[in-house]
Amino acid sequence: MKPGIHPAYRPVVFRDRVGGLTFLTRSTVTSDRTIEREDGNTYPVIDVEISSASHPFYTGQSRVLDTAGRVERFERRYGAAAARRKG
Repeated sequence: MKPGIHPAYRPVVFRDRVGGLTFLTRSTVTSDRTIEREDGNTYPVIDVEISSASHPFYTGQSRVLDTAGRVERFERRYGAAAARRKG
């Protein structure tokens, strides 16, 4: 790698706004805000809208969509018009 052309790769904390989960990882993303972790070090913090702590799939609150009803409704609306065009 060429020196001086790559962004700094350093420890960063990502924080879920809804779930409150924080996790420390390495990234090149930058932030003006910082957070002090339980290890006593201060890290840049990036707030994210959703993570495994708040995503419905991971929390078990996911909804099942009625896809059969949607298909039937589509057929009622556009099926007759398509049949008229064909014949």
